[in-house]
This record gives sequence, structure tokens and C-alpha cells, in this order.
Amino acid sequence: MNIDTALKEAMTLEGALGAALVDYESGMSLGTLGGGQGLDLELAAAGNTEVVRAKMRTLASLAMDDVIEDILITLGRQYHLIRPLTSSKGTLFLYMALDRTRSNLALARHSLKRIESGLEV
Repeated sequence: MNIDTALKEAMTLEGALGAALVDYESGMSLGTLGGGQGLDLELAAAGNTEVVRAKMRTLASLAMDDVIEDILITLGRQYHLIRPLTSSKGTLFLYMALDRTRSNLALARHSLKRIESGLEV
């Protein structure tokens, strides 16, 4: 699936507020969908780029031979889920913002994994 289709698929999740595909080297969004008042996806994408970079540096500093599956940020009313894509897809991550009262975190994680596997960039 292409980027637009992948983001549309992500937005079908119960409680989805916004989704983005982001390059964590440049901090640029390749695509966004959703967001709105209170959730600027471009700003969130750029900010979460720093989160991904910091975690990648930490893994390298610890000489951990492992990969990040997900990074979860829990807020009072939202979940923010970051899924770095496999290295064959470059330096990209999927970002999802979810309404905490209406979403199923386990299902969201599973769905992002499925979307990643079908995504062609």
C-alpha cells in the first residue's frame, strides 16, 4: 500500500486522532492525516523525531543488538504510539495519536505492525 492508503488505514482504528509517516533523519513528514485543533501533526512529527533519535542513540551507546518495536507515550487523555519501520524502509516511523478512552492499545500496536508490513515507500 502507498502512504495515503496506509494513513487512511491507520485512521480507521477506534479512537484515532491523527497519523503520520515521518523521516527521523530530516524530521519531515511524508504524509499526515487527521489532527486538528489541539493536535498539530507536523509539530508532533518533528518533536517525536527527537524521541526516536534519542532512543536510537541510547541503544547504540549501550551496544544493544536489538530493534525498537514501539515507543509509547501515555498522556492523561491520549496515547501517542511511535513505530520505527524496518531498516529496509529507511529512517521512517509511523506515528499515531489515539483517544485514550476510545482506543484499544494492543489492537493499535497490532494494526500498525500490519500496516508497516504492507507499506511500500
